Amino acid sequence: MNSFNLLGGHISYTSHLRKPPLKKVSSGSYKSESCRISFRSSSFLLCLPFGLLYQAGVILGHPQCLDYGPPFQPPFHLEFCSAYETFGCCDQEKDNVVAAKYWEIMDYIDPHAHELCGRYIKDILCQECSPYAAHLYDAENPQTPLRNLPGLCFDYCSEFHLYCRSAITLLTDDKHIQECCEKNKTRFCNLLNIQDQDYCFPNVLKNTDLNNNLGSVVEDKKGCLQLCLREVANGLRNPVLMVHANDNTYRIFVAEQVGVVWVYLPDGSRLEEPFLDIKKLVLATPWIGDERGFLGMAFHPKYKHNGRFYIYYSYLDKKKVEKIRISELTVSPSDVNKADPNSERNLLEIEEPAANHNGGQVLFGLDGYMYLFTGDGGKAGDPFGKFGNAQNKSSFLGKVLRIDVEGRGSNGKPYRIPLDNPFVSDPKALPEVYAYGVRNMWRCSVDRGNPVTHKGRGRIFCGDVGQNKFEEVDIIVKGGNYGWRAKEGFECYDIKLCRNSSLDDILPIFAYDHTVGKSVTGGYVYRGCESPNLNGLYIFGDFMNGRLMALQEDERGHKWKKQDICIGSTKACAFPGLISSYSKFIISFAEDEAGELYFLATSYPSAYAPHGSLYKFVDPARRAPPGKCKHHPVPVKTKSKRIPFTPLAKTVSELLNDLLATKSPKTALNTTETSQASSSSPKSKKSAPPKGSAKHKPRKPKPAGPGKKQPKAQPTTTKGSKAKSAGLEQTIKTPHSSRAAASPPKRKGSQFSRAKKKLPQVPKLRSAAKEKKQKKKVEKRFSSRSEM
Repeated sequence: MNSFNLLGGHISYTSHLRKPPLKKVSSGSYKSESCRISFRSSSFLLCLPFGLLYQAGVILGHPQCLDYGPPFQPPFHLEFCSAYETFGCCDQEKDNVVAAKYWEIMDYIDPHAHELCGRYIKDILCQECSPYAAHLYDAENPQTPLRNLPGLCFDYCSEFHLYCRSAITLLTDDKHIQECCEKNKTRFCNLLNIQDQDYCFPNVLKNTDLNNNLGSVVEDKKGCLQLCLREVANGLRNPVLMVHANDNTYRIFVAEQVGVVWVYLPDGSRLEEPFLDIKKLVLATPWIGDERGFLGMAFHPKYKHNGRFYIYYSYLDKKKVEKIRISELTVSPSDVNKADPNSERNLLEIEEPAANHNGGQVLFGLDGYMYLFTGDGGKAGDPFGKFGNAQNKSSFLGKVLRIDVEGRGSNGKPYRIPLDNPFVSDPKALPEVYAYGVRNMWRCSVDRGNPVTHKGRGRIFCGDVGQNKFEEVDIIVKGGNYGWRAKEGFECYDIKLCRNSSLDDILPIFAYDHTVGKSVTGGYVYRGCESPNLNGLYIFGDFMNGRLMALQEDERGHKWKKQDICIGSTKACAFPGLISSYSKFIISFAEDEAGELYFLATSYPSAYAPHGSLYKFVDPARRAPPGKCKHHPVPVKTKSKRIPFTPLAKTVSELLNDLLATKSPKTALNTTETSQASSSSPKSKKSAPPKGSAKHKPRKPKPAGPGKKQPKAQPTTTKGSKAKSAGLEQTIKTPHSSRAAASPPKRKGSQFSRAKKKLPQVPKLRSAAKEKKQKKKVEKRFSSRSEM
């Protein structure tokens, strides 16, 4: 087969493809009434008067397929539309369907015109495989009908009409086009024309701005990675974690700080009755930033067979002493979606000298052992003892602990000590200690490893919250000393201790100062299937300012490069179901059974405020080939009522439709509920559209008014703690927040209205001036405490 001239838009004749035996007609002649061939496929769904196309929805030029998803790299060679075999919207099956349509049409074309008309017809049909197929067919908005034919540049369309106009009736069964356009070139080409000449075919192939790095993660001019989000759950009370049971059911379990764990099913619904409810045992308060509560949970690696899982929470003992408890529970024998609350077996209790720095991570490594991550005991600067708790290997605080939960130890403990723990032979150290010198590790994860090479498999990444200057990300090493309180990040904290510290201390893989963020939230290395571009990126964030970041490993230099992640580009995220905003306070990151990444955040960081949400990361630039990431969840019997998911955040598509309906350019579409700026990708030069058109650039809105009055914070919370309260300002108001009200408006174009959601009473609004004054007071108060 001859090659396809991508830039010129010419296609050579491919004679070796099989042709169906149909009756031929001469080139240039008109098709008889007996020839009634319908070429409606998934791309030819509806006919719409073309003059209305640009009023039906907002048209955005970005890579998107006719099924409303991002393009992908086909897993196999494409025989027909081979120009798109490296990146586009067709797999081998779809390519064969397009080829069959081509030969069906060509059997009606005079053999003498095969070479001339064949290249035009192939061009047109193969636009279903173009990475810009959705734009060419006006399919970016699923609520608007599709074109019958792709958008063609006027000059190209004129040539096609001149030489092959009789093929128009073979390409579409749209009576309007058939009756008016076969003889009238100008009218036909005006109907197929796209206002923005950069995006019509074949100009879209020639535009270097549109095709440079096509399929790679989109970056703005500052190098910020453009990702999108899908809202998965909302109305949660400070959601501290999301885990899965690794039992092939693809359920996810989301825990609230108050001590309630909810079950979400693969269809997105939530069970009405919780998996676990231990609110009466958990020590949690409504104070903003209080770090106590239900903090950790992990399923046993063999949960599918033994039904065991483990939790980590704060509680008060009978003498009113605050402690951390790690215990084991089992699933109910009568309901797989409920835990047996009477099965709790206490594994370990650790007394907490202060209310903050409670740690909270519990996970299982690939070695089958349980890892526990404790804080240094609280207050500021680890003031306990001569060197602090973190450097004291005889203390459980400020440590990474490793235990074996399979059976009891010889010393009467309800767990065993792994024989290869690094300090089992040190009489001055607890045998449970695996690593030490940590301040308050908040959220750790195990790397699944590269899906092909398995490189990196088993590494444990942690975010360790800093004191006054630095936040850090660490990889846990057996027996490692991570430096606290001698060091903070790469620099000294306690000068005297730092001078005497070992040169063998484990340094962070990355640290950032407090001009970037003030409280790291550890994340995950992406190893999922749906977003191939993200493979190997360690994605994490900052609790205080809502900043999302990614680390990419340079394997040659063993260094990590940091890039910001920007959410909310209207152009990049204009896919159905994707949103452009998120709540500011990033509490935790999560991974589902398939390896896809999520994060949990809230707009009001109080354990009793139901303003938390769960979001899923989506790469708008590239997805996996269709069918590659399909799962077959094992069905589970549900005894509790299923509650369908009702989104609160408006999607980008809905915001665009609202903008079009109001014909107002003043709605802000590129803002997020974070303080970070999200720059859009470099744009190519385009013809100026009329004001109010699809390409008209919206302007930023005015500030949405005063924030909420803040309740008083717990006095023991410090600036260096995880749930810091120095940044208690509310999230920036965006279209997201308008839908989170008690009575959301009806969704335009939809056949249903959002269910009313009853929210608890929150403090009344105060003026912007008073709010600003209160914010400064709170920041000053917490700044002074953290430095004591």
